[in-house]
Amino acid sequence: MRIRFPDPLVLLTCCIILAAVLSWLLPAGQFDRRSDPSTGRQVVVAGSYHPVEPNPLGPFDALLAVPHGLIDAASVVFFVFLIGGALTVVDETGALSHGAEYLVTTLGTRSALVIPIVSIAFATAGALENMGEEVIALVPVLLLVTRRLGYDATTAVAISIGASAVGATFSPVNPFQAQIAQKVGGVALLSGSPYRLMMLTVAVTIWIAGTWRHAHRTRREPDRSTIVTRTMTRRHLIVLAIVVAAFAAFVYGVIRLGWDFDQMAALFFGMGILAGFAGGLNAKGTAAGFTKGFASMAYAAMLIGFARGIFMAMDQGRIIDTIVRTLVVPLQHLPVALCAVGMMAAQALIHVPVSSVSGQAVLTMPLMVPVSDLIGLSRQVTVLAYEGGAGLTELVTPTNGALVAVTAAAGLAFGDWLSFALRMFALLFVVTAVFVAIAAIIGLA
Repeated sequence: MRIRFPDPLVLLTCCIILAAVLSWLLPAGQFDRRSDPSTGRQVVVAGSYHPVEPNPLGPFDALLAVPHGLIDAASVVFFVFLIGGALTVVDETGALSHGAEYLVTTLGTRSALVIPIVSIAFATAGALENMGEEVIALVPVLLLVTRRLGYDATTAVAISIGASAVGATFSPVNPFQAQIAQKVGGVALLSGSPYRLMMLTVAVTIWIAGTWRHAHRTRREPDRSTIVTRTMTRRHLIVLAIVVAAFAAFVYGVIRLGWDFDQMAALFFGMGILAGFAGGLNAKGTAAGFTKGFASMAYAAMLIGFARGIFMAMDQGRIIDTIVRTLVVPLQHLPVALCAVGMMAAQALIHVPVSSVSGQAVLTMPLMVPVSDLIGLSRQVTVLAYEGGAGLTELVTPTNGALVAVTAAAGLAFGDWLSFALRMFALLFVVTAVFVAIAAIIGLA
């Protein structure tokens, strides 16, 4: 069944308007914050919720949420522009199209292997560094490969940002989800890893199977008459080597050096310059490639800022903490296993307005941990519930700017994506809830 949604820009604007309306309907309130030395972030103080002066948003305030969101997401927005420009330069050299054709030709009748291979690669990237916005610039390459194989845009999105979100959700080492939640929750880093790896294996297998099923149900035989076999030149190989080296440096910088979007943007900008000259574009051709890439990424980058504007509107309206408290308080009256599943459901709902997984960790974990301690629920399970609820919701929420931007860049209507993703989300949510309940019963530490 096809789900009809408006244009992403219209959808996100409506969400900002809804946030402004809610600022008039919900009571304003806030938790106190303190500095957490283990994470270097401001975390809430449990039991400190108190009413504050309401700050309902007027029509102009709602409009201001858009530039505020763009400013708040500036590092991500400019990263998208720069990596998009850099990869367009690489594409202008012909290296990407030649490389994609070589891959397709090499696979031949085994072309379906692209689905598990690419999915596992992106799931690994998600597990290591929570890859999201980085996928946007790779969309043209993914579409080139999947279309040559007869697969649709949904498949391209599923094997990339979809697989990445699943990998990030169950990763034992993801610095933006598992590690930050364990730090805030007072749980030893990397503890519970075997259980998480088991969940990760099951979840990625389910995702690949669902993607494979969709891909083969919707596959159309590509027009072979349009396929021209081309020979890889030395220049193409040098450009691809530069790209591979840049991505290797990117992974090392994120994992070992703690790079943020600024450092990543600088790396890929340098990659684009080197690739342009190595590919024979010279200064003028390289600049033209960057300009073309900036233009192609403009819509996707703006969507990220609009998505961030939803949170900015709710935060300015002082209702975020009210929503979180309303969802958390009833959990303390539930049995242990049911409370764990309830925490997961609450985290999923909270992740709609709070689109940052790391921001959600520092907001909710200080509130969830006292509840778990009160009823005898392992803190490790509390972290698992947060990961499952927030992480899986990344697959379907329109407030996930990276997801909306990727679907837009792929020319895929968000409703068409949801027609596929909602079924997968529901299945994974149930499976994860079973894992979380079992972990609560056995007292996973």
